[in-house]
Amino acid sequence: MTAEPAHAWPVPPQDGYTVDDLLTLPDLPPHTELIDGSLVFVSPQRYFHSLVIDVLVNGLRRTEPPELRVVREMTVVIDKRNGPEPDVCVVRSGALRGMLQTSFQARDVMLAVEVVSPDSEARDYDTKPHKYALAGIPHFWRVAMAGADEMPVVHVFELDTETHSYVPTGTYRDALKLTTPFDIDIDLTGIRV
Repeated sequence: MTAEPAHAWPVPPQDGYTVDDLLTLPDLPPHTELIDGSLVFVSPQRYFHSLVIDVLVNGLRRTEPPELRVVREMTVVIDKRNGPEPDVCVVRSGALRGMLQTSFQARDVMLAVEVVSPDSEARDYDTKPHKYALAGIPHFWRVAMAGADEMPVVHVFELDTETHSYVPTGTYRDALKLTTPFDIDIDLTGIRV
């Protein structure tokens, strides 16, 4: 006896998927990403992940300048075969095309933020920062859970345009106070169960 599949999974094209496929394939699970032509399905997220995204989005929106907008969980088109979905982005407001928009071009992204989950560690530490840097995204933050109190730690990076890689500029535990890409002051201590 053979078990019947509960879902008909898409069969990848011979050369892999493209961003056009990612944005038009019906019935993909929420938050599906495209990395190197492969669809990446994410696991259900932990409360920590959701709460950190909310705190960052609310904190960033409090001080965002008119020329920038804060968005959450939207596809960033890097190239034909890469469309990751950062947890939070800061984009140029001129890149907004309307309420039905589903993606942004990497050239319009000023900051990409990844909140690390167990299923995304390798992508959040290696794959995505590398791709964001090569795409020219000037700022990258990686947020991880740390310590017995399970509080967020924000690792902040800036793009070195000569090497096309990120260099660390700080690690923040209780408060995130920065002047780039704009003035930011976010209290991280209120993240509790």
